Amino acid sequence: MTRIVALAGDGIGPEILASALRVLDAIGGFEYEQCLIGGASIDAHGLALTDKTLEACRTADAVLLAAVGGPKWDAAVAADPSASRPEQGLLGLRKGLGLFANLRPVRPTGPLLDASPLKRERVEGTDLLVVRELTGGIYFGESGRSADGRSAHDDCSYTVEEIERISRVGFRLARTKLTSVDKANVMESSRLWRETVTRIGAEEFPDVPLEHLLVDNAAMQLVSRPTDFDTILTENLFGDILSDEAAMLSGSLGVLPSASLGEPSATDASCCRGMFEPVHGSAPDIAGTGRANPLGMLGSVALMLRHAIGDEDAAAALESAIDRALEDGLRTADLGGDASTEEATRAVLSKL
Repeated sequence: MTRIVALAGDGIGPEILASALRVLDAIGGFEYEQCLIGGASIDAHGLALTDKTLEACRTADAVLLAAVGGPKWDAAVAADPSASRPEQGLLGLRKGLGLFANLRPVRPTGPLLDASPLKRERVEGTDLLVVRELTGGIYFGESGRSADGRSAHDDCSYTVEEIERISRVGFRLARTKLTSVDKANVMESSRLWRETVTRIGAEEFPDVPLEHLLVDNAAMQLVSRPTDFDTILTENLFGDILSDEAAMLSGSLGVLPSASLGEPSATDASCCRGMFEPVHGSAPDIAGTGRANPLGMLGSVALMLRHAIGDEDAAAALESAIDRALEDGLRTADLGGDASTEEATRAVLSKL
């Protein structure tokens, strides 16, 4: 049996996680351990991530995370900046599990093409993947303010080893070409990035075409010609921005999955330790109403099947079931319809 740690978290998290577990039950071969994270863990234990939960995740085959955060805990932090934040649980998991590669696939399906803010003919045929480095760069560099408070700094730092390992992920996942995004005309860290990606490509992946784009140009090209991209490789800050920009090509954050991966398995190089979660947040305004869109969560299950379990057939079958449910008219509230979480789950299960 494949062992999954299931983290419902906060807001709509328990509702969409329940949908995910029903789908996994239909596929078969899984057992689950449910643990607390985020605000729910703060309420129960005073911490967003306990050592017990982290250890359970470390020994599992994969981790499914629904959502964390909400105004209740935001208010607590506003009143006491030293209070625990739900998001600390997510960051703690990434660090504790060694997850350095974030994958964001963007593939607008036919029935949802008109939901995109871009013209249908511009996004039709888009099928791209953003590979974002997750543990380095400006978010993890030294930062601070001067004694007089009149200046501040955030340092962007990368090592060759950090760039090499994320480069290998990007090259392995590229199908037709890899587009590496940097700011090498200005930033020294980007020049090291470009040099290292180029070397890894030449030495280890000579058959994968590689192109380099400056991040400002990439941001423009992403909305002007999204179908020209296959796999986009970039550092932490740029990846954070570009992946959210790319997400809007699909028309709704509610349908988008993501994966955060670590080093390949010692026994199966095609599989990685990973955490899988939808892109959207905890949506506390609709929590408990039965209106949450579970498709981003179910898409994350498909990524888990592919990248952590190594079951491409099951992953493709689930993605096909989601597409065919949408083709048959499934629309939750965020997609302009009125289907409930339960109705959306049943629609996908009926196609699986």
